Amino acid sequence: MIKFQTNPTSVSRSDRSSIKAYLVGGGIASLASAAFLIRDGDLLGHNITILEELDTLGGSLDGSGSPEAGYVLRGGRMLESKYLCTFDLFSSIPTLNGDVSVTEEIFAWNKTMRTSSKSRIFRDGHRLTAPAFGLREKHILTIERLALEPEKLLGRSTIADQFDADFFKTDFWFMWCTTFAFQQWHSAVEFKRYLVRFAHMVSGFQRLEGIMRTPLNQYDSMVRPLVKWLEERGVNFQTNTRVTDLEFGGKSVRRILFECDGKADEIAVLPNDLVIATLGSMTEGSSIGSMDTVPVLNTRLHGGAWTLWDKLAVDRPEFGRPDVFCGHIDSSKWVSFTTTLRDDAFLKLVRDLTGNVPGEGGLVTFSDSAWLASIVIPSQPHFIDQPKNASVFWGYGLAVDEPGDFVSKPMSACTGREIMTEIIGHLRLKALSATLLNDAICIPCMMPFITSQFLPRQAGDRPEIIPDGYTNLAFTGQFCELPDDVVFTVEYSIRSAQTAVSRMLGLKRTAPPVYKGQFDPKVIYEAFRALHGMAA
Repeated sequence: MIKFQTNPTSVSRSDRSSIKAYLVGGGIASLASAAFLIRDGDLLGHNITILEELDTLGGSLDGSGSPEAGYVLRGGRMLESKYLCTFDLFSSIPTLNGDVSVTEEIFAWNKTMRTSSKSRIFRDGHRLTAPAFGLREKHILTIERLALEPEKLLGRSTIADQFDADFFKTDFWFMWCTTFAFQQWHSAVEFKRYLVRFAHMVSGFQRLEGIMRTPLNQYDSMVRPLVKWLEERGVNFQTNTRVTDLEFGGKSVRRILFECDGKADEIAVLPNDLVIATLGSMTEGSSIGSMDTVPVLNTRLHGGAWTLWDKLAVDRPEFGRPDVFCGHIDSSKWVSFTTTLRDDAFLKLVRDLTGNVPGEGGLVTFSDSAWLASIVIPSQPHFIDQPKNASVFWGYGLAVDEPGDFVSKPMSACTGREIMTEIIGHLRLKALSATLLNDAICIPCMMPFITSQFLPRQAGDRPEIIPDGYTNLAFTGQFCELPDDVVFTVEYSIRSAQTAVSRMLGLKRTAPPVYKGQFDPKVIYEAFRALHGMAA
Protein backbone atom coordinates (compact mmCIF):
# COMPACT_ATOMS: atom_id res chain seq x y z
CA MET A 1 0.00 0.00 0.00
CA ILE A 2 1.25 3.47 -0.87
CA LYS A 3 1.85 5.79 2.08
CA PHE A 4 0.20 9.17 1.69
CA GLN A 5 1.12 12.46 3.33
CA THR A 6 -1.55 13.57 5.80
CA ASN A 7 -0.20 16.79 7.34
CA PRO A 8 -1.36 19.84 5.39
CA THR A 9 1.27 22.37 4.41
CA SER A 10 1.06 25.69 2.65
CA VAL A 11 2.93 25.34 -0.62
CA SER A 12 2.71 27.53 -3.71
CA ARG A 13 2.10 25.61 -6.94
CA SER A 14 5.16 27.39 -8.28
CA ASP A 15 7.10 24.93 -6.10
CA ARG A 16 6.03 21.89 -8.08
CA SER A 17 8.47 19.47 -6.50
CA SER A 18 6.10 19.08 -3.53
CA ILE A 19 2.80 18.83 -5.44
CA LYS A 20 1.12 15.45 -5.43
CA ALA A 21 -1.32 14.45 -8.13
CA TYR A 22 -3.96 11.74 -7.86
CA LEU A 23 -5.47 10.48 -11.09
CA VAL A 24 -8.73 8.54 -10.92
CA GLY A 25 -8.85 5.87 -13.62
CA GLY A 26 -6.07 4.16 -15.54
CA GLY A 27 -7.19 4.81 -19.12
CA ILE A 28 -5.47 6.89 -21.77
CA ALA A 29 -6.77 10.18 -20.29
CA SER A 30 -5.08 9.54 -16.93
CA LEU A 31 -1.92 8.11 -18.49
CA ALA A 32 -1.67 11.18 -20.72
CA SER A 33 -2.35 13.48 -17.76
CA ALA A 34 0.54 11.91 -15.86
CA ALA A 35 2.84 12.37 -18.85
CA PHE A 36 1.87 16.03 -19.30
CA LEU A 37 2.30 16.67 -15.56
CA ILE A 38 5.87 15.41 -15.84
CA ARG A 39 6.85 16.68 -19.30
CA ASP A 40 5.17 20.09 -19.23
CA GLY A 41 4.47 20.65 -15.54
CA ASP A 42 7.78 19.45 -14.06
CA LEU A 43 6.07 17.33 -11.40
CA LEU A 44 8.12 14.50 -9.97
CA GLY A 45 6.92 11.12 -11.14
CA HIS A 46 6.94 9.58 -7.66
CA ASN A 47 4.43 12.25 -6.58
CA ILE A 48 1.87 11.05 -9.14
CA THR A 49 -0.49 8.18 -8.31
CA ILE A 50 -2.91 6.54 -10.74
CA LEU A 51 -5.83 4.72 -9.10
CA GLU A 52 -7.33 2.05 -11.37
CA GLU A 53 -10.23 -0.27 -10.61
CA LEU A 54 -9.06 -3.09 -12.87
CA ASP A 55 -5.84 -5.07 -12.69
CA THR A 56 -4.49 -3.59 -15.91
CA LEU A 57 -3.97 -0.14 -17.39
CA GLY A 58 -5.08 1.36 -20.68
CA GLY A 59 -8.84 1.55 -20.23
CA SER A 60 -10.61 1.13 -23.57
CA LEU A 61 -7.29 0.77 -25.42
CA ASP A 62 -6.96 -2.85 -24.45
CA GLY A 63 -5.45 -5.96 -25.96
CA SER A 64 -4.96 -9.33 -24.32
CA GLY A 65 -5.09 -13.09 -24.82
CA SER A 66 -3.00 -15.76 -26.46
CA PRO A 67 -3.06 -17.86 -29.63
CA GLU A 68 -4.23 -20.87 -27.59
CA ALA A 69 -7.11 -19.15 -25.76
CA GLY A 70 -7.80 -16.47 -28.37
CA TYR A 71 -6.91 -12.80 -28.46
CA VAL A 72 -9.36 -10.12 -27.32
CA LEU A 73 -9.81 -6.52 -28.45
CA ARG A 74 -12.92 -4.70 -27.34
CA GLY A 75 -12.26 -2.20 -30.11
CA GLY A 76 -9.69 0.02 -31.74
CA ARG A 77 -9.70 3.75 -32.28
CA MET A 78 -8.77 5.07 -35.70
CA LEU A 79 -6.16 7.80 -35.96
CA GLU A 80 -5.62 10.55 -38.52
CA SER A 81 -2.93 13.14 -39.10
CA LYS A 82 -4.82 16.03 -37.47
CA TYR A 83 -4.84 14.43 -34.02
CA LEU A 84 -2.49 17.14 -32.86
CA CYS A 85 -2.57 16.44 -29.10
CA THR A 86 -2.08 12.69 -29.58
CA PHE A 87 0.96 13.06 -31.79
CA ASP A 88 2.36 15.86 -29.60
CA LEU A 89 2.25 13.56 -26.58
CA PHE A 90 3.65 10.51 -28.31
CA SER A 91 6.45 12.50 -29.92
CA SER A 92 7.93 12.43 -26.40
CA ILE A 93 7.35 8.71 -25.80
CA PRO A 94 9.88 6.17 -27.19
CA THR A 95 8.69 2.91 -28.68
CA LEU A 96 9.28 -0.19 -26.56
CA ASN A 97 12.61 -0.83 -28.28
CA GLY A 98 13.60 2.83 -27.94
CA ASP A 99 14.54 3.30 -31.60
CA VAL A 100 12.18 6.20 -32.38
CA SER A 101 9.23 7.97 -30.81
CA VAL A 102 5.78 6.39 -31.00
CA THR A 103 4.67 9.27 -33.23
CA GLU A 104 7.55 8.69 -35.63
CA GLU A 105 6.78 4.98 -35.73
CA ILE A 106 3.10 5.58 -36.54
CA PHE A 107 3.82 8.04 -39.34
CA ALA A 108 6.53 5.83 -40.82
CA TRP A 109 4.20 2.82 -40.69
CA ASN A 110 1.37 4.65 -42.42
CA LYS A 111 3.67 6.04 -45.08
CA THR A 112 4.03 2.52 -46.47
CA MET A 113 0.86 0.85 -45.11
CA ARG A 114 -1.61 3.40 -46.48
CA THR A 115 -5.30 2.77 -45.96
CA SER A 116 -7.10 2.60 -49.32
CA SER A 117 -10.06 0.26 -49.27
CA LYS A 118 -10.90 -1.73 -52.36
CA SER A 119 -14.06 -3.02 -50.70
CA ARG A 120 -15.54 -0.53 -48.24
CA ILE A 121 -18.92 -2.24 -48.73
CA PHE A 122 -19.55 -5.93 -49.40
CA ARG A 123 -23.10 -6.51 -50.61
CA ASP A 124 -24.85 -9.62 -51.90
CA GLY A 125 -21.56 -11.51 -52.09
CA HIS A 126 -19.70 -8.82 -54.07
CA ARG A 127 -17.37 -6.01 -53.22
CA LEU A 128 -18.17 -2.36 -53.90
CA THR A 129 -15.04 -0.32 -54.57
CA ALA A 130 -15.40 3.37 -53.69
CA PRO A 131 -19.22 3.18 -53.61
CA ALA A 132 -21.11 6.32 -54.52
CA PHE A 133 -22.61 8.23 -51.60
CA GLY A 134 -26.06 8.18 -53.20
CA LEU A 135 -27.15 11.44 -51.56
CA ARG A 136 -30.02 13.50 -52.86
CA GLU A 137 -29.77 17.27 -52.99
CA LYS A 138 -32.00 17.63 -49.92
CA HIS A 139 -29.62 15.39 -47.95
CA ILE A 140 -26.63 17.48 -48.97
CA LEU A 141 -28.44 20.67 -48.02
CA THR A 142 -29.20 19.20 -44.59
CA ILE A 143 -25.55 18.23 -44.12
CA GLU A 144 -24.50 21.77 -45.06
CA ARG A 145 -27.09 23.26 -42.70
CA LEU A 146 -25.91 21.09 -39.82
CA ALA A 147 -22.31 22.14 -40.41
CA LEU A 148 -23.37 25.77 -39.90
CA GLU A 149 -26.14 25.51 -37.31
CA PRO A 150 -25.21 26.42 -33.70
CA GLU A 151 -25.22 23.50 -31.29
CA LYS A 152 -27.56 25.34 -28.95
CA LEU A 153 -30.30 25.25 -31.59
CA LEU A 154 -29.86 21.51 -32.14
CA GLY A 155 -30.14 20.75 -28.41
CA ARG A 156 -30.98 17.12 -27.71
CA SER A 157 -32.31 16.43 -31.19
CA THR A 158 -31.29 13.21 -32.91
CA ILE A 159 -29.84 12.50 -36.34
CA ALA A 160 -33.23 11.04 -37.32
CA ASP A 161 -34.83 14.38 -36.43
CA GLN A 162 -32.71 16.06 -39.11
CA PHE A 163 -33.05 13.68 -42.09
CA ASP A 164 -35.81 11.83 -43.88
CA ALA A 165 -35.97 8.03 -44.00
CA ASP A 166 -34.31 7.85 -47.44
CA PHE A 167 -31.06 9.26 -46.06
CA PHE A 168 -30.59 6.17 -43.90
CA LYS A 169 -30.71 3.95 -47.00
CA THR A 170 -27.79 5.70 -48.71
CA ASP A 171 -24.31 4.26 -48.90
CA PHE A 172 -23.05 7.52 -47.38
CA TRP A 173 -24.97 6.63 -44.21
CA PHE A 174 -23.87 2.99 -44.28
CA MET A 175 -20.23 4.07 -44.51
CA TRP A 176 -20.53 6.99 -42.07
CA CYS A 177 -22.43 5.13 -39.36
CA THR A 178 -20.19 2.06 -39.42
CA THR A 179 -16.93 4.02 -39.60
CA PHE A 180 -17.84 6.08 -36.55
CA ALA A 181 -20.53 3.85 -34.89
CA PHE A 182 -23.43 6.28 -35.20
CA GLN A 183 -27.06 5.24 -34.82
CA GLN A 184 -30.09 7.13 -36.11
CA TRP A 185 -31.12 7.99 -32.55
CA HIS A 186 -27.73 9.47 -31.63
CA SER A 187 -27.05 13.14 -31.05
CA ALA A 188 -27.38 15.55 -33.97
CA VAL A 189 -24.78 17.72 -32.21
CA GLU A 190 -22.21 14.92 -32.26
CA PHE A 191 -23.06 14.13 -35.88
CA LYS A 192 -22.51 17.81 -36.72
CA ARG A 193 -19.19 17.85 -34.90
CA TYR A 194 -18.00 14.84 -36.87
CA LEU A 195 -19.05 16.43 -40.16
CA VAL A 196 -17.02 19.52 -39.36
CA ARG A 197 -14.07 17.81 -37.67
CA PHE A 198 -13.50 15.39 -40.54
CA ALA A 199 -14.46 17.64 -43.45
CA HIS A 200 -10.94 17.17 -44.83
CA MET A 201 -11.53 13.41 -45.10
CA VAL A 202 -14.85 13.44 -46.98
CA SER A 203 -13.22 13.40 -50.42
CA GLY A 204 -11.47 10.09 -49.69
CA PHE A 205 -14.14 8.61 -47.47
CA GLN A 206 -15.26 5.84 -49.85
CA ARG A 207 -11.79 4.31 -49.56
CA LEU A 208 -11.11 5.36 -45.93
CA GLU A 209 -8.15 7.36 -47.18
CA GLY A 210 -6.37 9.35 -44.49
CA ILE A 211 -7.20 6.93 -41.69
CA MET A 212 -4.07 5.84 -39.84
CA ARG A 213 -3.31 2.73 -37.82
CA THR A 214 -0.66 1.67 -35.34
CA PRO A 215 1.75 -1.15 -36.33
CA LEU A 216 0.24 -3.40 -33.64
CA ASN A 217 -2.93 -3.06 -31.62
CA GLN A 218 -3.10 0.19 -29.68
CA TYR A 219 -2.39 -1.41 -26.33
CA ASP A 220 0.94 -2.78 -27.56
CA SER A 221 1.79 0.22 -29.75
CA MET A 222 0.63 3.09 -27.52
CA VAL A 223 -0.31 2.08 -23.98
CA ARG A 224 2.68 -0.12 -23.20
CA PRO A 225 5.30 2.43 -24.31
CA LEU A 226 3.50 5.18 -22.37
CA VAL A 227 3.25 3.07 -19.21
CA LYS A 228 6.93 2.15 -19.52
CA TRP A 229 7.87 5.84 -19.81
CA LEU A 230 5.83 6.67 -16.71
CA GLU A 231 7.27 3.75 -14.74
CA GLU A 232 10.79 4.88 -15.55
CA ARG A 233 9.93 8.22 -13.95
CA GLY A 234 8.56 6.71 -10.78
CA VAL A 235 4.80 7.09 -11.27
CA ASN A 236 2.79 4.98 -8.84
CA PHE A 237 0.17 2.64 -10.29
CA GLN A 238 -2.34 1.35 -7.77
CA THR A 239 -4.57 -1.18 -9.52
CA ASN A 240 -7.54 -3.13 -8.12
CA THR A 241 -8.55 0.16 -6.55
CA ARG A 242 -12.08 1.52 -6.92
CA VAL A 243 -12.53 5.18 -6.03
CA THR A 244 -15.95 5.44 -4.36
CA ASP A 245 -16.21 9.16 -3.56
CA LEU A 246 -14.45 12.50 -3.32
CA GLU A 247 -15.00 14.57 -0.18
CA PHE A 248 -14.97 18.33 -0.56
CA GLY A 249 -14.23 21.33 1.61
CA GLY A 250 -16.01 24.08 -0.25
CA LYS A 251 -14.81 23.74 -3.85
CA SER A 252 -11.65 21.82 -3.10
CA VAL A 253 -11.18 18.07 -2.91
CA ARG A 254 -10.01 17.20 0.59
CA ARG A 255 -10.24 13.42 0.62
CA ILE A 256 -10.36 10.51 -1.82
CA LEU A 257 -12.32 7.49 -0.62
CA PHE A 258 -11.54 4.15 -2.22
CA GLU A 259 -11.60 0.39 -1.87
CA CYS A 260 -8.45 -1.60 -2.56
CA ASP A 261 -8.67 -5.38 -2.71
CA GLY A 262 -12.02 -5.10 -0.92
CA LYS A 263 -10.76 -2.92 1.95
CA ALA A 264 -11.92 0.67 2.49
CA ASP A 265 -9.24 3.34 2.69
CA GLU A 266 -8.75 7.04 2.03
CA ILE A 267 -6.24 9.63 0.89
CA ALA A 268 -5.96 13.08 2.41
CA VAL A 269 -5.54 15.66 -0.34
CA LEU A 270 -3.46 18.71 0.58
CA PRO A 271 -4.45 22.23 -0.53
CA ASN A 272 -1.87 22.33 -3.32
CA ASP A 273 -2.35 18.77 -4.54
CA LEU A 274 -4.23 17.94 -7.71
CA VAL A 275 -7.05 15.49 -8.43
CA ILE A 276 -7.80 14.60 -12.07
CA ALA A 277 -10.72 12.23 -12.49
CA THR A 278 -11.88 10.40 -15.61
CA LEU A 279 -15.68 10.46 -15.63
CA GLY A 280 -17.74 7.55 -16.93
CA SER A 281 -16.47 4.79 -19.18
CA MET A 282 -17.61 3.56 -22.57
CA THR A 283 -16.25 0.07 -21.84
CA GLU A 284 -17.52 -0.21 -18.26
CA GLY A 285 -19.39 -3.46 -17.67
CA SER A 286 -17.99 -5.17 -20.75
CA SER A 287 -18.64 -8.91 -20.82
CA ILE A 288 -16.69 -11.54 -22.70
CA GLY A 289 -18.19 -14.71 -24.21
CA SER A 290 -16.52 -17.58 -26.05
CA MET A 291 -17.02 -19.84 -29.06
CA ASP A 292 -19.87 -21.53 -27.22
CA THR A 293 -21.06 -18.99 -24.62
CA VAL A 294 -22.89 -15.68 -24.97
CA PRO A 295 -21.61 -12.51 -23.25
CA VAL A 296 -24.05 -11.14 -20.67
CA LEU A 297 -25.46 -7.63 -20.65
CA ASN A 298 -24.31 -5.80 -17.52
CA THR A 299 -25.66 -2.56 -16.00
CA ARG A 300 -24.21 0.71 -14.69
CA LEU A 301 -23.79 -0.95 -11.28
CA HIS A 302 -21.18 -3.34 -12.71
CA GLY A 303 -18.04 -1.37 -11.96
CA GLY A 304 -17.22 1.96 -10.34
CA ALA A 305 -16.96 4.53 -13.13
CA TRP A 306 -20.65 5.38 -13.47
CA THR A 307 -21.48 4.96 -9.79
CA LEU A 308 -18.71 7.44 -8.88
CA TRP A 309 -20.03 10.03 -11.33
CA ASP A 310 -23.59 9.41 -10.07
CA LYS A 311 -22.45 10.14 -6.52
CA LEU A 312 -20.38 13.18 -7.39
CA ALA A 313 -23.19 14.77 -9.40
CA VAL A 314 -25.76 14.67 -6.57
CA ASP A 315 -26.62 18.31 -5.80
CA ARG A 316 -23.75 19.46 -8.02
CA PRO A 317 -25.24 20.36 -11.43
CA GLU A 318 -21.85 21.72 -12.46
CA PHE A 319 -20.63 18.08 -12.53
CA GLY A 320 -23.02 17.18 -15.35
CA ARG A 321 -25.82 14.65 -15.70
CA PRO A 322 -24.47 11.09 -15.91
CA ASP A 323 -27.89 9.51 -16.41
CA VAL A 324 -28.11 11.18 -19.83
CA PHE A 325 -25.30 8.86 -20.94
CA CYS A 326 -25.52 5.72 -18.81
CA GLY A 327 -29.29 5.43 -18.40
CA HIS A 328 -30.12 4.14 -21.89
CA ILE A 329 -28.26 0.88 -22.44
CA ASP A 330 -30.50 -0.29 -25.28
CA SER A 331 -29.45 2.82 -27.20
CA SER A 332 -25.72 2.64 -26.43
CA LYS A 333 -24.80 -1.06 -26.56
CA TRP A 334 -23.24 -3.14 -29.27
CA VAL A 335 -21.25 -6.33 -29.69
CA SER A 336 -17.72 -6.66 -30.99
CA PHE A 337 -15.77 -9.84 -31.60
CA THR A 338 -12.14 -10.86 -32.01
CA THR A 339 -11.33 -13.97 -34.02
CA THR A 340 -8.04 -15.83 -33.72
CA LEU A 341 -7.25 -18.24 -36.55
CA ARG A 342 -4.75 -21.08 -36.61
CA ASP A 343 -3.51 -20.10 -40.05
CA ASP A 344 -4.00 -17.41 -42.69
CA ALA A 345 -6.43 -19.32 -44.95
CA PHE A 346 -9.43 -17.16 -43.97
CA LEU A 347 -7.47 -13.94 -44.46
CA LYS A 348 -6.45 -15.06 -47.96
CA LEU A 349 -10.06 -15.85 -48.82
CA VAL A 350 -11.14 -12.39 -47.70
CA ARG A 351 -8.26 -10.84 -49.61
CA ASP A 352 -9.31 -12.59 -52.80
CA LEU A 353 -12.95 -11.58 -52.33
CA THR A 354 -12.35 -7.94 -51.41
CA GLY A 355 -8.97 -7.05 -52.92
CA ASN A 356 -7.88 -5.77 -49.52
CA VAL A 357 -4.46 -6.83 -48.27
CA PRO A 358 -4.44 -7.14 -44.45
CA GLY A 359 -3.73 -3.71 -42.99
CA GLU A 360 -4.55 -1.70 -46.11
CA GLY A 361 -8.30 -2.05 -46.46
CA GLY A 362 -9.72 -0.99 -43.14
CA LEU A 363 -13.38 -1.57 -42.37
CA VAL A 364 -15.47 -3.83 -44.64
CA THR A 365 -19.20 -3.42 -44.02
CA PHE A 366 -21.85 -5.99 -44.99
CA SER A 367 -24.47 -3.38 -45.80
CA ASP A 368 -27.21 -5.98 -46.36
CA SER A 369 -26.50 -7.57 -42.98
CA ALA A 370 -29.40 -7.47 -40.53
CA TRP A 371 -26.80 -6.85 -37.84
CA LEU A 372 -25.07 -4.19 -39.96
CA ALA A 373 -21.87 -6.13 -39.29
CA SER A 374 -18.38 -5.03 -40.27
CA ILE A 375 -14.92 -6.60 -40.05
CA VAL A 376 -11.39 -5.23 -40.02
CA ILE A 377 -8.39 -7.34 -40.99
CA PRO A 378 -5.27 -5.62 -39.68
CA SER A 379 -1.70 -6.18 -40.71
CA GLN A 380 -0.30 -9.33 -39.14
CA PRO A 381 0.94 -9.83 -36.49
CA HIS A 382 -1.50 -7.66 -34.55
CA PHE A 383 -0.20 -8.61 -31.10
CA ILE A 384 3.36 -8.35 -29.93
CA ASP A 385 3.59 -12.06 -29.03
CA GLN A 386 1.47 -13.37 -31.93
CA PRO A 387 3.17 -16.34 -33.65
CA LYS A 388 3.52 -16.46 -37.43
CA ASN A 389 1.03 -19.31 -37.80
CA ALA A 390 -1.77 -17.32 -36.11
CA SER A 391 -4.00 -14.62 -37.61
CA VAL A 392 -6.35 -12.16 -35.94
CA PHE A 393 -9.23 -10.00 -37.11
CA TRP A 394 -11.87 -7.89 -35.40
CA GLY A 395 -15.47 -6.99 -36.13
CA TYR A 396 -18.65 -5.56 -34.69
CA GLY A 397 -22.35 -5.13 -35.30
CA LEU A 398 -24.55 -2.08 -34.78
CA ALA A 399 -28.01 -3.71 -34.94
CA VAL A 400 -27.39 -6.31 -32.25
CA ASP A 401 -31.03 -7.04 -31.40
CA GLU A 402 -32.05 -8.05 -34.93
CA PRO A 403 -32.09 -11.74 -36.01
CA GLY A 404 -29.20 -12.61 -38.30
CA ASP A 405 -29.41 -13.54 -41.96
CA PHE A 406 -27.68 -16.91 -41.58
CA VAL A 407 -28.21 -17.42 -37.83
CA SER A 408 -31.79 -16.86 -36.72
CA LYS A 409 -30.82 -15.14 -33.49
CA PRO A 410 -29.96 -11.57 -32.50
CA MET A 411 -26.24 -10.88 -32.38
CA SER A 412 -26.60 -10.03 -28.68
CA ALA A 413 -27.72 -13.64 -28.07
CA CYS A 414 -25.01 -15.30 -30.16
CA THR A 415 -21.91 -17.26 -29.28
CA GLY A 416 -18.63 -16.75 -31.08
CA ARG A 417 -19.37 -19.77 -33.25
CA GLU A 418 -22.69 -18.29 -34.35
CA ILE A 419 -21.17 -14.89 -35.07
CA MET A 420 -18.49 -16.49 -37.24
CA THR A 421 -21.20 -18.49 -39.02
CA GLU A 422 -22.98 -15.24 -39.87
CA ILE A 423 -19.80 -13.59 -41.19
CA ILE A 424 -18.93 -16.67 -43.26
CA GLY A 425 -22.44 -16.58 -44.73
CA HIS A 426 -22.13 -12.95 -45.83
CA LEU A 427 -18.81 -13.76 -47.50
CA ARG A 428 -20.57 -16.60 -49.34
CA LEU A 429 -18.13 -19.14 -47.93
CA LYS A 430 -20.71 -21.54 -46.45
CA ALA A 431 -19.17 -24.50 -48.28
CA LEU A 432 -16.01 -23.97 -46.21
CA SER A 433 -17.86 -23.27 -42.98
CA ALA A 434 -16.90 -26.46 -41.11
CA THR A 435 -13.18 -26.04 -41.85
CA LEU A 436 -13.12 -22.33 -41.06
CA LEU A 437 -15.01 -22.74 -37.78
CA ASN A 438 -12.71 -25.56 -36.73
CA ASP A 439 -9.72 -23.23 -37.16
CA ALA A 440 -11.28 -20.27 -35.37
CA ILE A 441 -11.58 -18.97 -31.83
CA CYS A 442 -14.15 -16.18 -31.95
CA ILE A 443 -14.62 -14.25 -28.69
CA PRO A 444 -17.63 -11.90 -28.56
CA CYS A 445 -17.77 -8.89 -26.26
CA MET A 446 -20.94 -7.13 -25.15
CA MET A 447 -20.37 -3.44 -24.30
CA PRO A 448 -23.44 -1.78 -22.76
CA PHE A 449 -22.09 1.81 -22.86
CA ILE A 450 -19.87 1.79 -25.93
CA THR A 451 -21.70 4.63 -27.73
CA SER A 452 -23.10 6.34 -24.63
CA GLN A 453 -21.09 9.47 -25.43
CA PHE A 454 -23.13 9.82 -28.65
CA LEU A 455 -26.52 9.92 -26.92
CA PRO A 456 -28.56 13.12 -27.30
CA ARG A 457 -27.35 15.83 -24.97
CA GLN A 458 -27.45 19.55 -24.38
CA ALA A 459 -25.29 22.15 -22.68
CA GLY A 460 -24.57 21.20 -19.08
CA ASP A 461 -24.95 17.45 -19.51
CA ARG A 462 -21.16 17.19 -19.67
CA PRO A 463 -19.13 19.14 -17.09
CA GLU A 464 -16.36 21.57 -17.94
CA ILE A 465 -12.83 20.22 -17.58
CA ILE A 466 -12.39 22.45 -14.54
CA PRO A 467 -15.81 23.24 -13.08
CA ASP A 468 -16.25 26.89 -12.22
CA GLY A 469 -14.61 27.83 -8.93
CA TYR A 470 -12.98 24.48 -8.14
CA THR A 471 -9.40 24.83 -7.02
CA ASN A 472 -7.78 21.40 -7.36
CA LEU A 473 -10.15 19.24 -9.42
CA ALA A 474 -10.31 18.53 -13.14
CA PHE A 475 -12.32 16.08 -15.24
CA THR A 476 -10.96 14.23 -18.27
CA GLY A 477 -12.06 11.56 -20.73
CA GLN A 478 -15.00 11.21 -23.09
CA PHE A 479 -17.64 12.83 -20.87
CA CYS A 480 -16.26 16.30 -20.22
CA GLU A 481 -16.86 19.28 -22.49
CA LEU A 482 -14.31 20.24 -25.14
CA PRO A 483 -15.64 22.66 -27.76
CA ASP A 484 -15.08 21.65 -31.40
CA ASP A 485 -13.51 18.23 -30.87
CA VAL A 486 -15.26 14.85 -31.15
CA VAL A 487 -15.78 12.05 -28.66
CA PHE A 488 -15.08 8.34 -29.28
CA THR A 489 -11.51 9.24 -30.21
CA VAL A 490 -8.13 8.89 -28.54
CA GLU A 491 -7.59 12.55 -29.40
CA TYR A 492 -10.51 13.69 -27.25
CA SER A 493 -9.17 11.94 -24.15
CA ILE A 494 -5.62 13.19 -24.67
CA ARG A 495 -6.79 16.73 -25.44
CA SER A 496 -8.81 16.73 -22.23
CA ALA A 497 -5.70 15.64 -20.32
CA GLN A 498 -3.46 18.29 -21.85
CA THR A 499 -6.09 20.97 -21.26
CA ALA A 500 -6.59 19.91 -17.63
CA VAL A 501 -2.87 19.95 -16.82
CA SER A 502 -2.11 23.25 -18.55
CA ARG A 503 -5.02 25.02 -16.84
CA MET A 504 -4.42 23.60 -13.39
CA LEU A 505 -0.76 24.57 -13.44
CA GLY A 506 -1.14 27.78 -15.45
CA LEU A 507 1.28 26.59 -18.11
CA LYS A 508 2.26 28.56 -21.19
CA ARG A 509 2.34 25.34 -23.18
CA THR A 510 -1.28 24.54 -23.92
CA ALA A 511 -3.16 22.09 -26.11
CA PRO A 512 -2.84 22.99 -29.80
CA PRO A 513 -6.08 24.28 -31.37
CA VAL A 514 -8.39 21.75 -33.01
CA TYR A 515 -7.72 21.57 -36.74
CA LYS A 516 -10.57 23.30 -38.58
CA GLY A 517 -10.53 22.18 -42.18
CA GLN A 518 -14.01 23.61 -42.67
CA PHE A 519 -12.35 27.00 -43.12
CA ASP A 520 -9.94 25.78 -45.80
CA PRO A 521 -11.37 26.58 -49.27
CA LYS A 522 -9.66 23.56 -50.82
CA VAL A 523 -11.15 21.22 -48.20
CA ILE A 524 -14.62 22.67 -48.70
CA TYR A 525 -14.36 22.44 -52.48
CA GLU A 526 -13.26 18.79 -52.43
CA ALA A 527 -15.93 17.87 -49.86
CA PHE A 528 -18.59 19.59 -51.99
CA ARG A 529 -17.55 17.62 -55.07
CA ALA A 530 -17.49 14.34 -53.12
CA LEU A 531 -20.95 14.87 -51.60
CA HIS A 532 -22.36 15.61 -55.07
CA GLY A 533 -20.70 12.54 -56.60
CA MET A 534 -18.48 14.53 -58.92
CA ALA A 535 -15.48 12.67 -60.32
CA ALA A 536 -12.12 13.56 -58.78
